[in-house]
Amino acid sequence: MLARLRFPVEQSRGRRYPEPEHPYRNTFQRDRDRVVHSRAFRRLEAKTQVFTPGLSDHFRNRLTHTIEVAQIARTLANVLQLDEDLTEALALAHDVGHPPFAHAGEAALHAEMQSFGDRFDHNRHALHIVESFEQRYARFPGLNLSFEVREGIVKHSHDFGPGEDPELDEYLPGLRPVLEAQLIDLADEVAYNTADLDDAWSAGLIAAEEIAEAVPQYREIHETVETQFPGATDRERFHEGLRQLVNLLVTGLIQGTVTAAQSSGADNFDDVRTYPLRLAAFTPEAAETSRALKRYLHSRVYLSDALGADRRLSMERIAELFRFFLAEPGRLPQPYAQQAASEPAHRVVCDYIAGMTDAFFSRTYEQMLGAC
Repeated sequence: MLARLRFPVEQSRGRRYPEPEHPYRNTFQRDRDRVVHSRAFRRLEAKTQVFTPGLSDHFRNRLTHTIEVAQIARTLANVLQLDEDLTEALALAHDVGHPPFAHAGEAALHAEMQSFGDRFDHNRHALHIVESFEQRYARFPGLNLSFEVREGIVKHSHDFGPGEDPELDEYLPGLRPVLEAQLIDLADEVAYNTADLDDAWSAGLIAAEEIAEAVPQYREIHETVETQFPGATDRERFHEGLRQLVNLLVTGLIQGTVTAAQSSGADNFDDVRTYPLRLAAFTPEAAETSRALKRYLHSRVYLSDALGADRRLSMERIAELFRFFLAEPGRLPQPYAQQAASEPAHRVVCDYIAGMTDAFFSRTYEQMLGAC
């Protein structure tokens, strides 16, 4: 497979604050463990993925989604013979910067920040979390993760050039991240495309026949399942089809990445960095299936009336609370109130709200602005 492109842990650029090596855990294993033990990681349990928990106890939240991404990413790294520890650490950290209320929360915070010529990006916020906001250790701020994990946090979903974001200039702008980091965004895509189908079907928003009409490769799966399991329940047949869809996408990602790596001529991880394109890729067929799933989910689920009201209300309330704290920064808890006196208040307010769980946001909104 691609063992020649594996990032060697012994060549890590290390941590911002030097530490002695651990006797039986390598650098990336320690990074993984620090992420799992962080408060930001635990808070993911109380952050919405797509469906609010009030509708069902079985829908994914941001934490269960993260676990599914990590499972897929580890499978990919294992089969491709890449560094499984680095891949897992990146998968577990990839969503710690998400605000409450899923993408509605991110859109609302970004809209407010644009008024100040700034922006909100959950990857950049995740970097702030692991570099400074988490306070667990006496010797240094943040989690003191390795360079490769911090770089992967800000680069796993997009590349950037020199000077594009001065705050990130230390993370090798203009170069691609290592192949382990490149896998994360596509593993995330497999996870949310299939999981959101599952949750939407459970919510009664969609039917297997509708998915089959919109996604040709799923149509083949659906027809096969209907023929092979005529005596199974609708739920059993749907989940059998979903299992095959996950397998199709993961297999397509493995094959597509191997093909791209072979075509590139890359011989080592440095070649991965300097190659002009990312090497992690679906096969053309799997890529089209993933795009078709995204189109279907956007039109039938994400923009549906069933979710639209909650999305609009969440965005309105985030904007209200943002503006309230901006007008009255003294009402922020310490140390945010102190920071707002010496740093740009809009950034401090944004960071505070972004760290909230859905429930904590609702309690804070009620305390500051009245009953929800």
